[in-house]
Amino acid sequence: MERRKFLFRSLQASVLMLISGSMLASVLPNTNTIKPKKVYTHNLFFWLRKDLSAAEVKDFENFFEGLKKLPYQKNLRYGKPAGSSPRAVLDSSYTYNCSMEFESLEELEAYGKLPDHLALVKKYKPMFEKMLVYDTVYN
Repeated sequence: MERRKFLFRSLQASVLMLISGSMLASVLPNTNTIKPKKVYTHNLFFWLRKDLSAAEVKDFENFFEGLKKLPYQKNLRYGKPAGSSPRAVLDSSYTYNCSMEFESLEELEAYGKLPDHLALVKKYKPMFEKMLVYDTVYN
């Protein structure tokens, strides 16, 4: 008799778990229908002038530090080539690289027109001989 009660209660508990799980699943959003938010990245590559002193090259990092303070951009990171093993597809000829994220194309475009952004570019532009920009959208 005790075994029957135990089995009946176990069955009841299993049924309740199934019902509550189904109810929970019906109110949770279907993750298959949620589209991931797009992320816009702004990737900058700089080739500094060869005649700059080590102190001037180091001072160029203040350009990135200034950009970090501006609105719209997120996750700004900058650095130098990693020193990876040479390969035919690897370009390590740049001096600095910077990457930042934006929530929309409109924010990326607005960022480029900010007076503080334009002032920083004007101040540091004489230090580089070449700059390339790669804007990317990730879905």
